[in-house]
Amino acid sequence: MDSSRRRVYVTDLDGTLLGEDARLSDKTRTGLVTLLGSGLMLTVASARSVVAMQSILAGLRLPLPVIELNGALISDLGTGRHLVTNALKTELAVGTYELIHAAGCVPFVSSFDGEFDRLYYSEIGNPGMKWYLDDRLSNNDRRLSKTADLAATLSEQVACLTVIDRPEVVEELRAALVERFEGRLSVRRFSNEYFGGWDWLTVHDVRATKDRALATLLEFCDLDGAEVVAFGDSDNDVPLFRFADRGVAVANASAELKSLAAEVIGPNGEDSVVRFLEREWQLRSSLL
Repeated sequence: MDSSRRRVYVTDLDGTLLGEDARLSDKTRTGLVTLLGSGLMLTVASARSVVAMQSILAGLRLPLPVIELNGALISDLGTGRHLVTNALKTELAVGTYELIHAAGCVPFVSSFDGEFDRLYYSEIGNPGMKWYLDDRLSNNDRRLSKTADLAATLSEQVACLTVIDRPEVVEELRAALVERFEGRLSVRRFSNEYFGGWDWLTVHDVRATKDRALATLLEFCDLDGAEVVAFGDSDNDVPLFRFADRGVAVANASAELKSLAAEVIGPNGEDSVVRFLEREWQLRSSLL
């Protein structure tokens, strides 16, 4: 371990840094405040928006921009200003929307209208969608915008289209999107770990991946050549682990991610990421 080399830590949120209640524990928050105050170079790469991160990470002063919506945007956590945008091309957003509509689904549309971030929705057709809407309402998500014409929003800078439905419906739609737009979209299906029985499908531009976004962030911040240590739990963290110098998987991580990890630590519900950081920071400090 080269103690003189600059080191950047990047962590996923849900299932990794956050506890099972989707929040930072007191232990993790206190530990991060101390570590960041001592100079820890930390950022976050998450499927969440910067608006959600601002609520979850309130009180933490991250020294680097954050990666939101799985790499669709790189943003300043404090101001929410987007530094890099990997939006869907309009024709791809429209084509994706048409397939979603043909499947009998109604998406949420995450976009930037040139001035404000938006999270558009119209009809709420199932309990999974209602859970998400209620979650955003309870967190006072300022992006929420109800509209009668979702198709009209596709002319904006669309960062993500999100479908929430039964697993079989989501899988059929995923297969249709991959077949029609192979190599042009980043399509991910996953289960909602906080509300079972309803799968999510997210559609981003093909450039919107955590590893590509992190490479851009490091270049933007003049950190090319820094050692990267990544924390994660799910398969969408696989590209990030392959990019990183070291991948650290939590105990609840997927089997594939664990197979790529340099180390497996405790589960997310036991403050495992911050405990790892505290140990490593103490060791690094003793070597300097």
